[in-house]
Parts: sequence; C-alpha cells; structure tokens
Amino acid sequence: MYTPSDFRRGLRIIVDDQPYYVVEYQHFKMGRGKANIRTKLKHIKTGAVVEKVFSSNDSFKPPDMEEKKMQYLYENGGEMSFMDSQTFEQIEIAIENLGDAKWYLLENEEYKVLFLDGEAISVDLPASVVLKVVETEPSARGDTVSNVTKPAKLQTGLTVKVPPFVKDGDKVKVDTRSGAYLERAN
Repeated sequence: MYTPSDFRRGLRIIVDDQPYYVVEYQHFKMGRGKANIRTKLKHIKTGAVVEKVFSSNDSFKPPDMEEKKMQYLYENGGEMSFMDSQTFEQIEIAIENLGDAKWYLLENEEYKVLFLDGEAISVDLPASVVLKVVETEPSARGDTVSNVTKPAKLQTGLTVKVPPFVKDGDKVKVDTRSGAYLERAN
C-alpha cells in the first residue's frame, strides 16, 4: 500500500479501480487544516491525464503489473517489435503507447516491458542511455562562454542541446526522464 508521502514521478497506483501513474505532485497546506497533495495522474492504458487532490492519510494499491526482459528488434509501421529472449515470442507495442521512450530504444538491446492484464503497455527505461551523435554543427572558434549549447541529432532521431566541443560520431549520455545531455561517453 502506498500513501501520498510515497509519491514520486512514475509511481504506479490504482485510483477508482483504474491504473494510473503519477506525472506531477505538489504538497500543500491551507491554514489550520490537514495537508493535501495535488496530483496529475496519467491513465496507464488510455493515456488520459486527470488532476486529483488527495488527503495525506489516503492509501493506494499498486496495479497488478508484470515485467519481462525483452529485446527491442525494430520499428515497423507505427509499432515497435520486442522479443522474449527465453521463448522467442514476439510482441508489438504501438508507438503512441511508448511516448518519449521511443527516442531511447536501441535495436538488439534488452529492456523491461511492462504488462497489464496480459497486454504489453510500455517500456521501463534505465535512468540514462548512451547514444551516438549523427549530426551537429561545428563549433565556432572562440565560443568559450559558459553555458553555450548547440543542437545535436542522435542516432534514434532525438535532438538534444550539447556543449560546443561535441562533434559528429561522439557518444553522449542522455537522461531518459528529462531528455537532457548529461556527459560525453567513451
């Protein structure tokens, strides 16, 4: 059982017999009353976003979800194909269901695929991934001012802001939660 004090981004909970995950949450207290938690929740299956306010003493059950390690194979006509490495069973997940996770999937890599009621619904990503820069503009000489960035297109099609010293062919570490450049990787 979870309470609102356990809330964090991405936490999966059951609210009104429906599975949601927490997108945003904010703790607030009005006057002498008890504390409340204002949240934005996203429905796991439909993607609908709702705003709810919970009391600090509410409790929630986690949804009955299953995780399987699966290998990402390829994208085909708006669907991403995954294969179970043990049984070689293949499944497809619609790109709309993956959201921003599609920008961080590398072919032939293993990821945790989340299942709800036997249906694959999303992919659980690591905190960061290493991706190759395929296109970026060269840095101008004398660009030594701090916090100067330039756009770089990565191998998955994602565009991130990188420091001027990053060039084509470099590998960079990207945060999968915010989509921000973290560091250059070896």
